[in-house]
Amino acid sequence: MSSRIKTKIIKRNGEEVAFDVNKIINAVKKANQEVSRIHRMNQYQIMAIAEKVAQQVKNSSHAVDVEDIQNMVETGIMEMRGYEVAQKYVRYRYRRELRRKSNTTDDGILSLLENINEEVNQENSNKNPVINSTQRDYMAGEVSKDLTKRVLLPDEIMKAHEEGIIHFHDSDYFAQKEHNCDLINLEDMLQNGTVISETMIEKPHSFFTACNVTTQIVAQVASNQYGGQSFTLAHLAPFVDVSRQKLRKNVVKERKACGESMDDKIIDQITEMRLRDEIEQGIQTIQYQLVTLMTCNGQAPFVTVFMYLDEVPEGRTRDDLAMVIEEVLKQRIQGVKNEKGVWITPAFPKLIYALDDDNIHSNSKYWYLTELAAQCTAKRMVPDYISAKVMRSLKQGEVYPCMGCRSFLTVEDAQRNPDGSHKFYGRFNQGVVTINLVDVACSSEGDMDAFWKILEDRLELCHRALRCRHERLLGTISDVAPILWQHGALARLKKGEKIDKLLYNGYSTISLGYAGLYEMCVRMTGKTHTDPEGKKFALSVMQKLNDKCNEWKAAENISYSVYGTPMESTTYKFAKCLQKRFGIIPGVTDKNYITNSYHVHVTEKIDAFSKLAFESEFQKLSPGGAISYIEVPNMQNNIPAVLSVMQFIYENIMYAELNTKSDYCEICGYDGEIQIVEEESGKLIWKCPNCGNTDQDHMFVARRTCGYIGTQFWNQGRTQEIKDRVLHL
Repeated sequence: MSSRIKTKIIKRNGEEVAFDVNKIINAVKKANQEVSRIHRMNQYQIMAIAEKVAQQVKNSSHAVDVEDIQNMVETGIMEMRGYEVAQKYVRYRYRRELRRKSNTTDDGILSLLENINEEVNQENSNKNPVINSTQRDYMAGEVSKDLTKRVLLPDEIMKAHEEGIIHFHDSDYFAQKEHNCDLINLEDMLQNGTVISETMIEKPHSFFTACNVTTQIVAQVASNQYGGQSFTLAHLAPFVDVSRQKLRKNVVKERKACGESMDDKIIDQITEMRLRDEIEQGIQTIQYQLVTLMTCNGQAPFVTVFMYLDEVPEGRTRDDLAMVIEEVLKQRIQGVKNEKGVWITPAFPKLIYALDDDNIHSNSKYWYLTELAAQCTAKRMVPDYISAKVMRSLKQGEVYPCMGCRSFLTVEDAQRNPDGSHKFYGRFNQGVVTINLVDVACSSEGDMDAFWKILEDRLELCHRALRCRHERLLGTISDVAPILWQHGALARLKKGEKIDKLLYNGYSTISLGYAGLYEMCVRMTGKTHTDPEGKKFALSVMQKLNDKCNEWKAAENISYSVYGTPMESTTYKFAKCLQKRFGIIPGVTDKNYITNSYHVHVTEKIDAFSKLAFESEFQKLSPGGAISYIEVPNMQNNIPAVLSVMQFIYENIMYAELNTKSDYCEICGYDGEIQIVEEESGKLIWKCPNCGNTDQDHMFVARRTCGYIGTQFWNQGRTQEIKDRVLHL
């Protein structure tokens, strides 16, 4: 028989390799040799076992792991009545398992150093797994995950995580007592000064300096937490006039020295010209530094920039903010040059543009900015859009950005600024645990009574896991991350002071994530959640998640909130676990991914406006984080259509984005859409439709992954999901 088949298996260290049937034959032969001659199996029996296992592996709908294969071998030996051989084989497995448990991290670390750990390589689409800083972060992560698994988490939570029943996010940072996302208080740090690396940074005396300080703050914050962070351009806007006054003094001084006219109109014109130059340089500093900075975890800071005109007073300050927003959009449209000198789409910073009365209509004062935003979206996939109108209706009249890609703080009456307004900047998220709703549905086998009982049990399991996240942060002293806790990004605590008070009373949130609402509905009702019957059931489940969060919050004074999880690698993990537990169920477990949060399935044909209107009802029930999208073709020559979508967003949904394509082939210069094709082995690869190039090192592909843009390619599950996406416009 052939020694190899095309099926892939996953080794314990995460490496994906071709299945080799000879390893089965050799393992059984070794066990066979250890028993007395009378109890040994013959060569034909051994080959029959190997052939059966090979066929089972080949017929599997997903890559099986080593444990699966060993279970198949045991069963095969028993079926041949080789009971003594089976006993030897089991003992051999047990001894190997004990040896592995003595140090569970070696293989994982060595495999990532050799760049052969497929799971780690494609875990994060914005991390290059080859470079040293990323590998250092992954090495530390392997140790943290090992400690988390063996020591820090209860067995029931770790078991549920490994089986894909829940997902305990970011266990590679859990040991270090780090938290998730931030909404940094840039205003406090710029206006009142801060400290970076034990160096006092006073209030900037120019817009350019304020931009420079901002990038340093962002880098420091990114190195002390593992999630996204956001800041608003409104906190930079006051420094435009600081520069204006400074520049005007210099112009007056120069003109006096040269005996030039001191006409105020001329002086003002020269001042504004120089001010525009400084704004351009300042924004260029932010864009290029944030793209080129490398934090300690081996990637550019995951940062979002918020652009909301009404966040500053009407008049000069708002007009100054408009100038800053205009420059940000112009520079993002241009993009950044890669090492080949080609203008490409950067992944970060992510941009969010707030739509409101003063910029949403063609006769609005700032309509020109909205037109520019539409051009930017068509070219570079950002900005994304927040409807100030809808957000005010959902968030007690407030408008504020998410932390990173979609994690929103809750509006808390207990958290106020000195002027009495609700406080958002300076708050953060403690972490996330996600429930796999598809597993709940499959475990109940379609029985509604069983579903609600299992859901209740699983939610309590998530609750216990979230308590672990919370309790891990309790007792943390401010000294561990001075930029966060002592110098204004999140608080101004004293040295040695614990952060505990920031974990209660609404100062921070903690998130109950959810995934697979679509597949859950198909399994329970036989219909998608866009069908009236499926929709009613889906909304009732979402309400249940909110009710539980409210119940926990009332009992513990901790701000639990429902969060539409942005699954990247987890979508593949959940899919594989579901297939292993329940087999292939059409429309439920037959893909290598499950659907993010409440989204309409990527293959479902629905127009853009219907999709946004439908999903808006689910955003209301996902207060801790949610984002919707529509998939569109190249829109650069159809800006009016982009503007129509933006106006629809303003009227109907709080937070949405347009997914277009932004690719480049270095071999032939093609700048259209790089396509996903399937190899004979079944593996999905990227291919230039112009020249046939399939070398990922010689192409640039940017795709919206989970609310943010990914540029380092994706695992097979996410790649299939991207391939399956249908256009909505």
